[in-house]
Amino acid sequence: MTGTRTLYVITHPESRHHVEGRVGGWFDSSLTEHGRSQARSIAAELRRRIPADASAEVVTSDLARTRETAEVVAEALGTRAEVAAGLREKSYGIAEGREQSWLDERFVFPPKPGDVGAALLDHQVRLDHDEGIEGAETRRELGARVYEAMDEILARPAAHQVIVTHGFAHTFVIGRWLELPLDSMGWAAFAARSGCITELTEDAAFGNRTLRRLADVDHLGEN
Repeated sequence: MTGTRTLYVITHPESRHHVEGRVGGWFDSSLTEHGRSQARSIAAELRRRIPADASAEVVTSDLARTRETAEVVAEALGTRAEVAAGLREKSYGIAEGREQSWLDERFVFPPKPGDVGAALLDHQVRLDHDEGIEGAETRRELGARVYEAMDEILARPAAHQVIVTHGFAHTFVIGRWLELPLDSMGWAAFAARSGCITELTEDAAFGNRTLRRLADVDHLGEN
């Protein structure tokens, strides 16, 4: 491969569960009208960043809100979106689709520095923490499937790849790109906002992988 490899990690824009105050996860909500407008802004920004004579791959989570976003982006880039179910958001089990307040009342937060016994904390405790919600994935389970999906995506010799995913999964996409072992991801969190673009690059000379821009939303024109 010559030149620089670039990944653009997109978090889906506004969807129905956002405006209805419902838990997302695997709940298959679609984009709102505003979200579809944001998707067009994302597509226009990617078309601006990716050279017109360069080919680009678009890979998306299989949930409706990400697929809708990816289809708009793929059309702008003159390609088709491929589906990778491993890029789904974290599952919240029986909480999905319920009012956010239902989850908030039952959610068991992971231990953190300052808690009783914090000196014994390590990545494994955080990765395997049970949030008290039946059927919910642990952080490790989410990370393992995102890492597996990323392994397949990164195995392709593409110069430009667009990955459309979700806010929590976004952290593990970046972690895999930076070659951070899953066992070290117990504390990691990379900020994300709906409709953001994170730009990751790899230079051909040294193979260094850079987090060039994190959670950029300037293209949305919103404060």
